[in-house]
Amino acid sequence: MKYPEKNVAITGIGQSRVSRDAGVSPLSLTLDAALEAIADAGLERSDINGMSCWPGDYQDASGMAPVGIPALQDALRLKLGWYSNCRETAGQFGAIFNAIAAISANLCRHVLIFRTMYQATARKTSFANASFQPGGRAFWPYDWFAPYHAYAAASQQALYFSRYVHESGIKPEQVAQIALICRQNASLNPAAIYRTPITLDDYFDAPIISSPLRLFDCDVPIDGSTAIILSRVDCARDTRNPLTRIEAIGSSMQYRNSWTQLDDPATQALPGVAEMMWGRTDLSPADVDVAELYDGFSFHTINSLEALGFCPKFEAGAFIDGGSRIALDGELPINTNGGALSAGRMHAYGQVHEACVQLWGRGDRRQVAGDPRVAALSTAGGPLAGCFLLVRDD
Repeated sequence: MKYPEKNVAITGIGQSRVSRDAGVSPLSLTLDAALEAIADAGLERSDINGMSCWPGDYQDASGMAPVGIPALQDALRLKLGWYSNCRETAGQFGAIFNAIAAISANLCRHVLIFRTMYQATARKTSFANASFQPGGRAFWPYDWFAPYHAYAAASQQALYFSRYVHESGIKPEQVAQIALICRQNASLNPAAIYRTPITLDDYFDAPIISSPLRLFDCDVPIDGSTAIILSRVDCARDTRNPLTRIEAIGSSMQYRNSWTQLDDPATQALPGVAEMMWGRTDLSPADVDVAELYDGFSFHTINSLEALGFCPKFEAGAFIDGGSRIALDGELPINTNGGALSAGRMHAYGQVHEACVQLWGRGDRRQVAGDPRVAALSTAGGPLAGCFLLVRDD
């Protein structure tokens, strides 16, 4: 087989309760998600012989990555043939791409992948949403931001978004459609953090966080964990859910691998990874039924729409104008669970979970009509770019 990802499937998904105050430990949340994913696949703990996560375990107070592989492996008493946690990968999806390689190398058959966030609790006592604390020593790449007091991701991404607005001419009322559609979808998702629909007036009345980013353009810090099971296709045929293969991945880094020295601040690193993904499949953007696109900020989703070829470069404004194209009943439903903007910041893995929900017909009131079979997924942010296609085979 020319491309190894085609021999790998997602066979199970799990997610803990997602909240703004978990009241339990990060490991407890991770165990809930992991055990649910294993059971969802129809597997036993003894079947799991690989583990992967991104970015590993941060022993700090940020809540960014409070659980690593050693803690979860021990809690589940897993016997592993392979494992990996590494920050320097193709963004959050690097954990998936590493697992694909391990499965293809016959190092393992079933891999448990997880992402745990504990930022809602952490931000009550620390600078959980800041890259570093004022007065502390800045280190690469943050020493480039510190002189300008850009301590938080919103301040950094606002710089790139400003460049995009300048080059594209996108209008604020067009940008707003990402947040409005995400909240509309979240209103149908009982697990979402924010479910009350918002209007265009609500969007403009909310404070500007870092121009041109408004409050509703920014994701919601949460406590929660998501887990997925990746399996070799021949093993996946014996699991519980419909066979859902990873059709193509995009993980290339054809740019300067730096937050501050990006080749094109307006598009970041997404175009190169999207080109790689489409080069590994006979499918095209027209074949995609649902798009779960990273929305740490609404700007990222706009970038994904263009980079993945759903509309031309700098024409996302016209594509999303009015919101009808990207709504649940539109030609390209996006972020169907509410995304990070409303359902909560599961750091791209909420989108992976939701893509499976949609392809397996579990969406209930938010289920996309027409029996969706192909999902596109992206993660973004500076050089942390990755994307892949998920296809359900009947």
